[in-house]
Amino acid sequence: MSGIQNSQLSTFNSQLIPPGYKQTEVGVIPEDWDVTTVGGEFSIQLGKMLDSEKNAGIPKPYLGNRAVQWSRVDLDNIGVIKLTPSDLQRFRLQKGDLLVCEGGEVGRAAIWCQPIEECYYQKALHRLRPIRSYNVQLMLYMLERLASNGFLLNFVTQTSIAHLPKDKFETVPIPLPPTLAEQQAIAEALSDADALIESLEQLLAKKRHIKQGAMQELLTGKKRLPGFGGEWEVKRLGELAKIQRGASPRPIDSPIWFDENSSVGWVRISDVTSSDMYLHETTQRLSPLGIQNSRPVSHGSLIMSICATVGRPIITEIDTCIHDGFVVFDNLRANKHFLYYILKFIESNWSRHGQTGSQMNLNTGLINRTKVSMPPTTEEQTAIAAILSDMDAEIAALEAKLAKARQIKQGMMRELLTGRIRLV
Repeated sequence: MSGIQNSQLSTFNSQLIPPGYKQTEVGVIPEDWDVTTVGGEFSIQLGKMLDSEKNAGIPKPYLGNRAVQWSRVDLDNIGVIKLTPSDLQRFRLQKGDLLVCEGGEVGRAAIWCQPIEECYYQKALHRLRPIRSYNVQLMLYMLERLASNGFLLNFVTQTSIAHLPKDKFETVPIPLPPTLAEQQAIAEALSDADALIESLEQLLAKKRHIKQGAMQELLTGKKRLPGFGGEWEVKRLGELAKIQRGASPRPIDSPIWFDENSSVGWVRISDVTSSDMYLHETTQRLSPLGIQNSRPVSHGSLIMSICATVGRPIITEIDTCIHDGFVVFDNLRANKHFLYYILKFIESNWSRHGQTGSQMNLNTGLINRTKVSMPPTTEEQTAIAAILSDMDAEIAALEAKLAKARQIKQGMMRELLTGRIRLV
Protein backbone atom coordinates (compact mmCIF):
# COMPACT_ATOMS: atom_id res chain seq x y z
CA MET A 1 0.00 0.00 0.00
CA SER A 2 1.39 3.41 -0.95
CA GLY A 3 2.14 6.21 1.51
CA ILE A 4 -0.77 8.20 0.13
CA GLN A 5 -3.15 5.26 0.66
CA ASN A 6 -1.89 4.74 4.21
CA SER A 7 -2.41 8.40 4.91
CA GLN A 8 -5.92 8.28 3.51
CA LEU A 9 -6.74 5.21 5.60
CA SER A 10 -5.39 6.88 8.73
CA THR A 11 -7.48 9.96 8.03
CA PHE A 12 -10.58 7.79 7.46
CA ASN A 13 -10.06 5.89 10.74
CA SER A 14 -9.51 9.08 12.68
CA GLN A 15 -12.80 10.39 11.35
CA LEU A 16 -14.54 7.33 12.74
CA ILE A 17 -13.09 7.86 16.22
CA PRO A 18 -14.80 10.68 18.14
CA PRO A 19 -12.66 13.32 19.83
CA GLY A 20 -11.55 12.19 23.29
CA TYR A 21 -11.51 8.52 22.29
CA LYS A 22 -8.86 6.09 21.04
CA GLN A 23 -8.65 2.82 19.13
CA THR A 24 -7.45 -0.16 21.20
CA GLU A 25 -7.42 -3.95 21.03
CA VAL A 26 -10.79 -3.94 22.80
CA GLY A 27 -12.26 -1.35 20.45
CA VAL A 28 -12.79 2.40 20.76
CA ILE A 29 -12.66 3.60 24.37
CA PRO A 30 -12.18 6.98 26.11
CA GLU A 31 -8.63 8.34 26.12
CA ASP A 32 -8.48 8.26 29.91
CA TRP A 33 -9.43 4.57 30.02
CA ASP A 34 -6.71 1.92 29.95
CA VAL A 35 -6.62 -1.63 28.64
CA THR A 36 -5.67 -4.33 31.10
CA THR A 37 -6.07 -8.12 31.17
CA VAL A 38 -8.16 -10.50 33.23
CA GLY A 39 -4.98 -11.97 34.72
CA GLY A 40 -3.65 -8.49 35.48
CA GLU A 41 -6.69 -7.68 37.62
CA PHE A 42 -7.75 -11.04 39.06
CA SER A 43 -6.19 -14.16 40.49
CA ILE A 44 -7.65 -17.12 38.62
CA GLN A 45 -7.94 -20.62 40.02
CA LEU A 46 -9.62 -23.71 38.60
CA GLY A 47 -11.68 -25.82 40.97
CA LYS A 48 -11.27 -29.36 42.27
CA MET A 49 -11.12 -32.22 39.79
CA LEU A 50 -14.05 -34.61 40.16
CA ASP A 51 -12.84 -38.17 40.59
CA SER A 52 -15.05 -40.48 42.64
CA GLU A 53 -12.26 -43.08 42.92
CA LYS A 54 -9.48 -40.71 43.98
CA ASN A 55 -11.27 -37.99 45.91
CA ALA A 56 -11.19 -38.62 49.63
CA GLY A 57 -12.03 -36.76 52.79
CA ILE A 58 -15.09 -34.94 54.10
CA PRO A 59 -18.25 -34.69 51.92
CA LYS A 60 -18.94 -31.04 51.09
CA PRO A 61 -21.33 -29.12 48.81
CA TYR A 62 -19.84 -27.91 45.54
CA LEU A 63 -20.76 -26.00 42.39
CA GLY A 64 -20.27 -27.33 38.88
CA ASN A 65 -20.77 -25.79 35.46
CA ARG A 66 -24.56 -26.23 35.44
CA ALA A 67 -24.95 -24.39 38.73
CA VAL A 68 -23.49 -21.18 37.30
CA GLN A 69 -25.95 -19.33 35.09
CA TRP A 70 -25.66 -15.74 33.91
CA SER A 71 -25.69 -13.49 37.00
CA ARG A 72 -27.09 -16.19 39.29
CA VAL A 73 -26.15 -19.42 41.02
CA ASP A 74 -28.68 -22.24 40.71
CA LEU A 75 -28.73 -23.87 44.15
CA ASP A 76 -30.78 -26.76 42.77
CA ASN A 77 -27.63 -27.95 41.00
CA ILE A 78 -25.36 -28.15 44.03
CA GLY A 79 -23.57 -31.48 44.31
CA VAL A 80 -21.43 -33.21 46.97
CA ILE A 81 -17.70 -33.86 46.73
CA LYS A 82 -15.14 -35.38 49.14
CA LEU A 83 -12.37 -32.95 50.08
CA THR A 84 -9.14 -33.24 52.06
CA PRO A 85 -8.13 -30.62 54.66
CA SER A 86 -5.88 -28.89 52.09
CA ASP A 87 -8.74 -28.94 49.55
CA LEU A 88 -11.01 -27.28 52.12
CA GLN A 89 -8.65 -24.35 52.32
CA ARG A 90 -7.89 -24.08 48.63
CA PHE A 91 -11.34 -24.45 47.10
CA ARG A 92 -13.66 -22.83 49.65
CA LEU A 93 -15.68 -20.01 48.13
CA GLN A 94 -15.73 -16.55 49.63
CA LYS A 95 -18.49 -14.01 49.34
CA GLY A 96 -17.86 -11.90 46.22
CA ASP A 97 -15.96 -14.60 44.29
CA LEU A 98 -16.65 -14.45 40.55
CA LEU A 99 -17.28 -17.92 39.09
CA VAL A 100 -16.73 -18.35 35.35
CA CYS A 101 -17.53 -21.43 33.24
CA GLU A 102 -14.38 -22.97 31.78
CA GLY A 103 -16.24 -25.27 29.39
CA GLY A 104 -19.52 -25.44 27.51
CA GLU A 105 -20.85 -21.89 27.31
CA VAL A 106 -17.45 -20.42 28.15
CA GLY A 107 -17.49 -17.17 30.05
CA ARG A 108 -20.91 -17.67 31.63
CA ALA A 109 -20.47 -16.15 35.05
CA ALA A 110 -22.07 -15.36 38.39
CA ILE A 111 -20.96 -13.84 41.68
CA TRP A 112 -21.04 -16.03 44.78
CA CYS A 113 -23.18 -14.13 47.29
CA GLN A 114 -22.89 -16.84 49.95
CA PRO A 115 -26.50 -18.07 50.03
CA ILE A 116 -25.15 -21.02 52.05
CA GLU A 117 -22.38 -20.75 54.61
CA GLU A 118 -19.94 -23.25 53.11
CA CYS A 119 -19.46 -24.24 49.48
CA TYR A 120 -16.70 -25.32 47.09
CA TYR A 121 -16.26 -25.49 43.34
CA GLN A 122 -15.30 -28.01 40.68
CA LYS A 123 -12.68 -27.84 37.91
CA ALA A 124 -15.25 -26.83 35.29
CA LEU A 125 -15.19 -23.37 36.89
CA HIS A 126 -12.65 -20.58 37.17
CA ARG A 127 -12.73 -18.63 40.43
CA LEU A 128 -11.71 -14.98 40.11
CA ARG A 129 -10.67 -12.70 42.99
CA PRO A 130 -9.47 -9.10 42.50
CA ILE A 131 -5.77 -8.54 43.08
CA ARG A 132 -6.11 -4.77 42.70
CA SER A 133 -9.33 -2.82 42.68
CA TYR A 134 -11.29 -3.89 39.58
CA ASN A 135 -15.02 -3.94 40.41
CA VAL A 136 -16.21 -7.58 40.42
CA GLN A 137 -19.74 -6.68 39.28
CA LEU A 138 -18.26 -4.70 36.38
CA MET A 139 -16.12 -7.71 35.44
CA LEU A 140 -19.26 -9.86 35.34
CA TYR A 141 -20.81 -7.52 32.78
CA MET A 142 -17.57 -7.33 30.80
CA LEU A 143 -17.62 -11.11 30.50
CA GLU A 144 -21.26 -11.09 29.44
CA ARG A 145 -20.50 -8.63 26.66
CA LEU A 146 -17.33 -10.44 25.53
CA ALA A 147 -19.26 -13.71 25.38
CA SER A 148 -22.27 -12.23 23.55
CA ASN A 149 -20.19 -10.50 20.85
CA GLY A 150 -17.99 -13.57 20.26
CA PHE A 151 -14.74 -11.97 21.45
CA LEU A 152 -14.06 -14.75 23.98
CA LEU A 153 -14.02 -17.32 21.17
CA ASN A 154 -10.58 -16.00 20.23
CA PHE A 155 -9.26 -17.54 23.47
CA VAL A 156 -11.15 -20.82 23.39
CA THR A 157 -9.64 -24.25 22.82
CA GLN A 158 -12.08 -26.29 20.77
CA THR A 159 -12.20 -30.07 21.21
CA SER A 160 -15.44 -31.99 21.57
CA ILE A 161 -16.64 -29.03 23.63
CA ALA A 162 -15.27 -25.52 23.99
CA HIS A 163 -12.78 -24.81 26.79
CA LEU A 164 -11.27 -21.60 28.14
CA PRO A 165 -7.87 -22.59 29.60
CA LYS A 166 -6.51 -20.54 32.48
CA ASP A 167 -3.38 -19.44 30.60
CA LYS A 168 -5.50 -18.03 27.77
CA PHE A 169 -8.14 -16.58 30.07
CA GLU A 170 -5.46 -14.56 31.84
CA THR A 171 -4.53 -12.83 28.58
CA VAL A 172 -8.06 -11.66 27.67
CA PRO A 173 -7.91 -7.85 27.35
CA ILE A 174 -10.56 -5.77 29.12
CA PRO A 175 -11.23 -2.03 29.35
CA LEU A 176 -10.26 -0.33 32.61
CA PRO A 177 -12.24 2.76 33.61
CA PRO A 178 -9.85 5.00 35.57
CA THR A 179 -11.74 5.45 38.84
CA LEU A 180 -13.54 3.14 41.22
CA ALA A 181 -16.45 5.59 41.20
CA GLU A 182 -16.94 5.19 37.44
CA GLN A 183 -16.58 1.41 37.63
CA GLN A 184 -19.19 1.26 40.37
CA ALA A 185 -21.57 3.61 38.55
CA ILE A 186 -21.46 1.43 35.43
CA ALA A 187 -21.97 -1.75 37.46
CA GLU A 188 -24.90 -0.25 39.40
CA ALA A 189 -26.66 0.96 36.24
CA LEU A 190 -26.43 -2.49 34.67
CA SER A 191 -27.39 -4.13 37.95
CA ASP A 192 -30.56 -2.01 38.00
CA ALA A 193 -31.35 -3.27 34.48
CA ASP A 194 -30.82 -6.84 35.70
CA ALA A 195 -33.12 -6.21 38.66
CA LEU A 196 -35.88 -5.08 36.30
CA ILE A 197 -35.35 -8.16 34.11
CA GLU A 198 -35.42 -10.45 37.13
CA SER A 199 -38.64 -8.88 38.45
CA LEU A 200 -40.29 -9.34 35.05
CA GLU A 201 -39.09 -12.96 34.90
CA GLN A 202 -40.53 -13.64 38.34
CA LEU A 203 -43.84 -11.98 37.46
CA LEU A 204 -44.00 -13.92 34.20
CA ALA A 205 -43.34 -17.20 36.01
CA LYS A 206 -46.11 -16.34 38.50
CA LYS A 207 -48.60 -15.52 35.73
CA ARG A 208 -47.79 -18.78 33.93
CA HIS A 209 -48.29 -20.70 37.16
CA ILE A 210 -51.64 -18.99 37.74
CA LYS A 211 -52.73 -19.86 34.21
CA GLN A 212 -51.79 -23.52 34.71
CA GLY A 213 -53.90 -23.58 37.85
CA ALA A 214 -56.79 -21.95 36.02
CA MET A 215 -56.59 -24.52 33.24
CA GLN A 216 -56.59 -27.33 35.82
CA GLU A 217 -59.79 -26.00 37.37
CA LEU A 218 -61.67 -24.58 34.39
CA LEU A 219 -60.96 -27.34 31.87
CA THR A 220 -62.00 -30.13 34.24
CA GLY A 221 -65.17 -28.56 35.65
CA LYS A 222 -63.70 -28.33 39.15
CA LYS A 223 -64.52 -24.63 39.07
CA ARG A 224 -67.62 -23.36 37.29
CA LEU A 225 -68.12 -19.84 36.06
CA PRO A 226 -71.09 -17.89 37.44
CA GLY A 227 -74.32 -18.50 35.57
CA PHE A 228 -73.46 -21.95 34.26
CA GLY A 229 -74.70 -25.33 35.46
CA GLY A 230 -75.42 -28.82 34.27
CA GLU A 231 -73.21 -31.88 34.11
CA TRP A 232 -70.14 -31.98 31.92
CA GLU A 233 -70.06 -34.69 29.27
CA VAL A 234 -67.28 -37.05 28.28
CA LYS A 235 -66.78 -36.91 24.52
CA ARG A 236 -64.40 -38.55 22.08
CA LEU A 237 -62.43 -36.09 19.98
CA GLY A 238 -63.86 -37.83 16.93
CA GLU A 239 -67.34 -36.73 18.08
CA LEU A 240 -66.24 -33.10 18.23
CA ALA A 241 -64.61 -32.82 14.81
CA LYS A 242 -63.76 -34.59 11.59
CA ILE A 243 -60.08 -35.37 12.14
CA GLN A 244 -58.08 -35.58 8.91
CA ARG A 245 -54.42 -36.25 8.42
CA GLY A 246 -52.27 -34.09 6.19
CA ALA A 247 -50.52 -35.26 3.03
CA SER A 248 -46.95 -34.91 1.84
CA PRO A 249 -45.68 -34.65 -1.71
CA ARG A 250 -42.88 -37.08 -2.50
CA PRO A 251 -39.93 -36.80 -2.65
CA ILE A 252 -40.31 -34.10 -0.02
CA ASP A 253 -37.05 -32.32 -0.87
CA SER A 254 -37.91 -31.75 -4.54
CA PRO A 255 -37.95 -28.03 -5.43
CA ILE A 256 -40.98 -28.49 -7.70
CA TRP A 257 -43.28 -28.48 -4.67
CA PHE A 258 -42.18 -25.06 -3.39
CA ASP A 259 -42.50 -21.42 -4.45
CA GLU A 260 -41.32 -18.62 -2.14
CA ASN A 261 -43.68 -16.20 -3.90
CA SER A 262 -46.74 -18.33 -3.16
CA SER A 263 -49.42 -17.11 -0.73
CA VAL A 264 -50.03 -20.64 0.56
CA GLY A 265 -47.80 -21.76 3.39
CA TRP A 266 -46.34 -25.20 4.14
CA VAL A 267 -46.48 -25.95 7.87
CA ARG A 268 -43.43 -27.54 9.43
CA ILE A 269 -43.10 -28.78 12.99
CA SER A 270 -40.61 -25.97 13.69
CA ASP A 271 -43.20 -23.39 12.59
CA VAL A 272 -45.57 -24.68 15.26
CA THR A 273 -43.06 -25.09 18.08
CA SER A 274 -41.84 -21.52 17.59
CA SER A 275 -45.37 -20.06 17.72
CA ASP A 276 -47.98 -19.68 20.45
CA MET A 277 -51.73 -19.99 19.89
CA TYR A 278 -51.77 -18.70 16.33
CA LEU A 279 -49.71 -19.52 13.25
CA HIS A 280 -48.99 -16.28 11.40
CA GLU A 281 -46.29 -17.41 8.98
CA THR A 282 -44.37 -20.43 7.67
CA THR A 283 -40.76 -20.75 6.59
CA GLN A 284 -41.76 -22.41 3.30
CA ARG A 285 -44.53 -21.91 0.73
CA LEU A 286 -45.98 -24.35 -1.75
CA SER A 287 -46.23 -24.16 -5.52
CA PRO A 288 -49.57 -24.99 -7.20
CA LEU A 289 -48.27 -28.52 -7.80
CA GLY A 290 -47.24 -28.81 -4.13
CA ILE A 291 -50.70 -27.69 -3.03
CA GLN A 292 -52.28 -30.41 -5.16
CA ASN A 293 -50.19 -33.05 -3.40
CA SER A 294 -50.74 -31.83 0.15
CA ARG A 295 -53.81 -31.05 2.28
CA PRO A 296 -54.94 -27.42 2.15
CA VAL A 297 -56.37 -25.94 5.34
CA SER A 298 -58.03 -22.57 5.41
CA HIS A 299 -57.45 -19.53 7.55
CA GLY A 300 -58.75 -20.17 11.09
CA SER A 301 -58.27 -23.96 11.13
CA LEU A 302 -57.30 -25.89 14.27
CA ILE A 303 -54.40 -28.24 13.54
CA MET A 304 -52.20 -30.46 15.72
CA SER A 305 -48.76 -32.03 15.25
CA ILE A 306 -48.70 -35.84 15.36
CA CYS A 307 -45.04 -36.54 14.60
CA ALA A 308 -41.82 -35.79 16.51
CA THR A 309 -43.24 -33.04 18.76
CA VAL A 310 -46.62 -34.69 19.21
CA GLY A 311 -49.84 -33.09 20.38
CA ARG A 312 -48.92 -29.44 19.76
CA PRO A 313 -52.12 -27.58 18.70
CA ILE A 314 -52.24 -24.28 16.86
CA ILE A 315 -54.80 -22.16 14.99
CA THR A 316 -53.84 -21.05 11.49
CA GLU A 317 -54.06 -17.36 10.70
CA ILE A 318 -53.05 -17.91 7.06
CA ASP A 319 -54.05 -20.18 4.23
CA THR A 320 -51.68 -23.10 4.32
CA CYS A 321 -51.18 -26.82 3.76
CA ILE A 322 -50.28 -29.54 6.22
CA HIS A 323 -48.16 -32.63 5.63
CA ASP A 324 -48.73 -36.04 7.18
CA GLY A 325 -47.12 -34.94 10.45
CA PHE A 326 -50.32 -32.99 11.26
CA VAL A 327 -54.05 -33.45 11.57
CA VAL A 328 -56.75 -30.83 11.06
CA PHE A 329 -59.95 -30.65 13.12
CA ASP A 330 -62.68 -29.92 10.57
CA ASN A 331 -66.45 -29.47 11.01
CA LEU A 332 -66.07 -28.50 14.65
CA ARG A 333 -68.92 -29.25 17.04
CA ALA A 334 -67.34 -27.31 19.87
CA ASN A 335 -65.90 -23.86 20.44
CA LYS A 336 -62.62 -23.80 18.52
CA HIS A 337 -60.67 -21.89 21.15
CA PHE A 338 -61.97 -24.07 23.97
CA LEU A 339 -60.92 -27.19 22.05
CA TYR A 340 -57.49 -25.60 21.52
CA TYR A 341 -57.07 -25.19 25.29
CA ILE A 342 -58.29 -28.75 25.88
CA LEU A 343 -55.63 -30.01 23.46
CA LYS A 344 -52.99 -27.86 25.21
CA PHE A 345 -54.13 -29.26 28.55
CA ILE A 346 -53.68 -32.88 27.45
CA GLU A 347 -50.62 -32.26 25.25
CA SER A 348 -48.18 -33.97 27.62
CA ASN A 349 -50.36 -37.11 27.72
CA TRP A 350 -49.91 -37.99 24.06
CA SER A 351 -46.33 -39.21 24.44
CA ARG A 352 -47.52 -42.03 26.72
CA HIS A 353 -49.82 -43.39 24.04
CA GLY A 354 -48.02 -42.61 20.80
CA GLN A 355 -46.20 -45.08 18.60
CA THR A 356 -42.42 -45.09 18.87
CA GLY A 357 -40.03 -45.76 16.02
CA SER A 358 -37.42 -43.46 14.62
CA GLN A 359 -39.57 -40.75 16.23
CA MET A 360 -42.78 -40.46 18.25
CA ASN A 361 -46.02 -40.31 16.23
CA LEU A 362 -49.79 -40.50 16.68
CA ASN A 363 -52.38 -42.09 14.43
CA THR A 364 -55.81 -40.67 13.69
CA GLY A 365 -57.55 -43.67 15.27
CA LEU A 366 -55.93 -42.93 18.63
CA ILE A 367 -56.84 -39.25 18.35
CA ASN A 368 -60.43 -40.02 17.41
CA ARG A 369 -60.83 -42.32 20.43
CA THR A 370 -59.30 -39.95 22.95
CA LYS A 371 -61.87 -38.82 25.53
CA VAL A 372 -62.17 -35.30 26.93
CA SER A 373 -64.62 -33.60 29.31
CA MET A 374 -66.81 -30.91 27.78
CA PRO A 375 -69.16 -28.29 29.24
CA PRO A 376 -72.76 -28.91 28.20
CA THR A 377 -73.13 -25.62 26.30
CA THR A 378 -71.01 -23.77 23.76
CA GLU A 379 -71.66 -20.60 25.80
CA GLU A 380 -69.72 -22.01 28.76
CA GLN A 381 -66.98 -23.26 26.44
CA THR A 382 -66.70 -19.78 24.96
CA ALA A 383 -66.58 -18.10 28.38
CA ILE A 384 -63.82 -20.41 29.62
CA ALA A 385 -61.79 -19.91 26.45
CA ALA A 386 -62.16 -16.12 26.81
CA ILE A 387 -60.70 -16.16 30.34
CA LEU A 388 -57.74 -18.30 29.29
CA SER A 389 -57.23 -16.15 26.20
CA ASP A 390 -57.10 -13.02 28.39
CA MET A 391 -54.46 -14.73 30.52
CA ASP A 392 -52.47 -15.58 27.40
CA ALA A 393 -52.68 -11.94 26.26
CA GLU A 394 -51.36 -10.76 29.62
CA ILE A 395 -48.50 -13.28 29.46
CA ALA A 396 -47.67 -12.23 25.88
CA ALA A 397 -47.55 -8.57 26.95
CA LEU A 398 -45.15 -9.46 29.77
CA GLU A 399 -43.00 -11.50 27.40
CA ALA A 400 -42.77 -8.52 25.06
CA LYS A 401 -41.89 -6.24 27.98
CA LEU A 402 -39.21 -8.68 29.13
CA ALA A 403 -37.75 -8.93 25.62
CA LYS A 404 -37.63 -5.12 25.45
CA ALA A 405 -35.90 -4.91 28.84
CA ARG A 406 -33.28 -7.41 27.72
CA GLN A 407 -32.78 -5.43 24.51
CA ILE A 408 -32.35 -2.20 26.46
CA LYS A 409 -29.80 -3.86 28.74
CA GLN A 410 -27.78 -5.01 25.72
CA GLY A 411 -27.75 -1.44 24.43
CA MET A 412 -26.66 -0.17 27.85
CA MET A 413 -23.81 -2.67 27.94
CA ARG A 414 -22.68 -1.63 24.47
CA GLU A 415 -22.62 2.05 25.45
CA LEU A 416 -21.46 1.89 29.07
CA LEU A 417 -18.78 -0.81 28.81
CA THR A 418 -17.06 1.05 25.97
CA GLY A 419 -17.32 4.49 27.54
CA ARG A 420 -19.53 5.88 24.78
CA ILE A 421 -21.77 7.07 27.58
CA ARG A 422 -20.04 8.31 30.74
CA LEU A 423 -21.85 8.28 34.09
CA VAL A 424 -19.30 10.27 36.08
